[in-house]
Amino acid sequence: MTTLDTSIRTSLARRVDAGELAGAAALVWRDGQTIIATVGRRDLTTDQPVERDTIFRIASMTKAVTTVAALTMLDEGRFGIDEPITRSAPEFGHVRVLRNPEGSLDDTEDATREITFRDLLTHRSGLTYGEFHRGPIGAACAEALGATIDNPLTPAEWIGRLATLPLIDQPGHGFHYGVSTDLLGFLIARIEGAPLGELLERRVFAPLGMRDTGFSVPPEKRSRRAGLCGFDGDDRLTPLTAAPGRHALDERPSTMTFESGGQGLWSTLDDYLALARTLIGDAVNGAPLLGRETLAMMTSNQLTAEQRATARMFGRPIFAEGHGYGMGVAVVLEPEKADPRRCRGGVGTIGWPGAYGGWWHPDPTDGSVLIFLTHNMVELHQMMRGIGLDVWDAIVEFHALATT
Repeated sequence: MTTLDTSIRTSLARRVDAGELAGAAALVWRDGQTIIATVGRRDLTTDQPVERDTIFRIASMTKAVTTVAALTMLDEGRFGIDEPITRSAPEFGHVRVLRNPEGSLDDTEDATREITFRDLLTHRSGLTYGEFHRGPIGAACAEALGATIDNPLTPAEWIGRLATLPLIDQPGHGFHYGVSTDLLGFLIARIEGAPLGELLERRVFAPLGMRDTGFSVPPEKRSRRAGLCGFDGDDRLTPLTAAPGRHALDERPSTMTFESGGQGLWSTLDDYLALARTLIGDAVNGAPLLGRETLAMMTSNQLTAEQRATARMFGRPIFAEGHGYGMGVAVVLEPEKADPRRCRGGVGTIGWPGAYGGWWHPDPTDGSVLIFLTHNMVELHQMMRGIGLDVWDAIVEFHALATT
């Protein structure tokens, strides 16, 4: 056991003892060496410990996986980066745009141009997450689209319903975090002629040796699955039967065909390490997944200065300083200003956290990778009261220990 391993384990154990986390798994990969620290319980109902191979929901860390799969198809010429998505999704042939994102659904104007694949890859499509809005679009998204992960709609039904909703901004105009990556996943599946899960297995998981990553956990691996875990009204850890907002269920129905390319995957430390390494140019298991220019495009800022300055999440600026956004990942532009809760390292460091407390950070300047996985599932109304947010302090402390 190394000094760093001990320091990280001690830090996380203190969080577990304080009731801030049920359990967590952290990884540091540097100079070809891997340090693993695991603490706490992976399931509150059985008291089973978190281990290196524990399988966690990774929420929005899924977006990088779907993005990589899409870009392998771009490299093959299966679609063009500035190709209108209507060639794959004619449902979007006539979209409307809200004049006011929080205004009446009837107060719209024509889109000035069609949505492109570049728009989806960079979250500049005008699509959004309904829960980010208090205006009518929020309720309309919830009613039309339903759950973001375990959803009874078929991909075609979901696409058709999404196309009936107005955009909150003109395509290409501004960064709006939302369901762009989910739509991207369904469109590349249409182009491939296969379900998204099969596409990801063939294009990403099998080449990288990601054996434990998927939209569901098979029966033979369920003993390694982290149980859904959140907080009650008194800020005490409690097992859950569904994720916040009922977006994900404890048991996914076997007949479900909806596969969320934006937030639906389960994964492990070692599986996600394989993905992270390939995104800083390490050819895992042979040839790289992406061409050099395509990888550079994904991992470099794609936003204009104005788009960085005006990008918001929960009303707060997210790229005004420190970061830009590439494709599926945030990108460090100004290391001294970068918030480690997204990612912080040398210029070009990338990452994007997941809503359930997952986080990752590959730094091309020193060839290192940091990964943190847990299940801290917090309802929006709890978040507003500060319940369950200690996980982000734990990640900042982990980052500081691992990069000192």
